[in-house]
Amino acid sequence: MTVQPLEQQTYLPDDANEVAEVLSFISRLEAKTGSKQAPRYLMIGPGEHEQVEIPEHAYQVLHQVLQAMQRGKAVTVAPQNTVLTTQQAADLLGVSRPTVVKLLDAGQIPYETPGKRRRLVKLDDVLAYRAVRREAQYQALMDTAADYDDTESSEVIASRLKKVRSELGATRRANAQTTTAD
Repeated sequence: MTVQPLEQQTYLPDDANEVAEVLSFISRLEAKTGSKQAPRYLMIGPGEHEQVEIPEHAYQVLHQVLQAMQRGKAVTVAPQNTVLTTQQAADLLGVSRPTVVKLLDAGQIPYETPGKRRRLVKLDDVLAYRAVRREAQYQALMDTAADYDDTESSEVIASRLKKVRSELGATRRANAQTTTAD
């Protein structure tokens, strides 16, 4: 096997049986050890006594890749720098670069400015912001969810939803005004 340069690479699932066999082996080991002791993972080379221990985080990546391939999914490995430009952060978050700049100016994502204008953002800060944003989105969905009784009319349910949406909109506008005033 040759090592590819650090570029994005997509791998297609080959033999589902081989992947299933490895995942079955891993499951048996995890069931055996449980939480008694931390398991060790080794990569074995072709020669006698050629082996190296695989770090836990590398094992987790491999396990996730194998699970996806077992489900028939292709897996893309996309190396990222640990320090990103605002455009790279925007691409990762799925927003525009000016939006990222606004988030930086608002203090929602920490950054460094090594020059006059250029801003550098740590990858872990961007990932942390993305996790917080997703949690807020899920919470907003839960807040707009309404329990209803089958006996209630659709007009009553619609008016309740409208009230919740308007309250949520008012909260967002108040937060936006507070952010821009700072």
